[in-house]
Amino acid sequence: MSAPVQPPEARVASEHPEAAGYRAGRTLPLRVEAMRQLRRRRTLLMGGVLAALPFILIIAFAIGGTPDGEDGGGGRGGGSRINLMDVATESAANFAATSLFVSAGFLLVIPVALFCGDTVASEASWSSLRYLLAAPVPRVRLLWSKLVVALGFSLAAMVLLPVVALAAGTAAYGWGPLKLPTGGALSAGDTVPRLALVVAFIFVSQLVTAGLAFWLSTKTDAPLGAVGGAVFLTIVGNVLDAVTALGSWRDFLPAHWQFAWADALQPQLEWGGMIKGAAVSVTYALILFALAFRGFSRKDIVS
Repeated sequence: MSAPVQPPEARVASEHPEAAGYRAGRTLPLRVEAMRQLRRRRTLLMGGVLAALPFILIIAFAIGGTPDGEDGGGGRGGGSRINLMDVATESAANFAATSLFVSAGFLLVIPVALFCGDTVASEASWSSLRYLLAAPVPRVRLLWSKLVVALGFSLAAMVLLPVVALAAGTAAYGWGPLKLPTGGALSAGDTVPRLALVVAFIFVSQLVTAGLAFWLSTKTDAPLGAVGGAVFLTIVGNVLDAVTALGSWRDFLPAHWQFAWADALQPQLEWGGMIKGAAVSVTYALILFALAFRGFSRKDIVS
């Protein structure tokens, strides 16, 4: 009976235990992986698109006039609907909140799926994955480095949009309190912390997309398949959430809570919907990340 085949990195470590200076935890440093991803064209392109969105909205409002607001709400915990478009041009804070509102449902899904879905599959498509593992970079270390960097870039994309929107909105509409579509306003001092909470919740809610993309990235050598698959499944979740016949079953869909961050833009901060939505998203994400690590540790790498 033949001996079980060991991964390349395990063979190197066992055959050369005396290798001077080798530390598994020091292979593929996060800064190296981050610089590799930062220099890629798709990273720069995605950053440019997100930075350009606020200026596109300003031009649209200038051409179309003051927003008169059709119902802009989305499904979220609590069942209420918001209409930030009515007050989009009242201040920079309103403009930043509106920018997040119009992009959270789909546009911000794309960078998360792109950064997390392209990270491992692209190495396989370039036939460089096996050479990374033969360096030797342990498989868990490889996935961990790539996942942390991918999530970091995803968070940076979500921070970039409101930061640019605040700057552009200040120039176009001035700084002031965040006026609420339901009446009342948040003081200028409370605005930035509330918007930061909104960004944090959107990031947590997108962990499901990140988990889907990362898991698919470890299963295929086609980056487009991993990215597209994650976006497609996210859209399916949104469609299912629109099926009211599912009743309370929709509470188990991450998409059902994607606009729960609207509770942070109320005079009295409400945590219920955001806590439920975060719990659902984190649970799905942890399962998907675990599947990715488990499957990749047993996968025969040939590319």
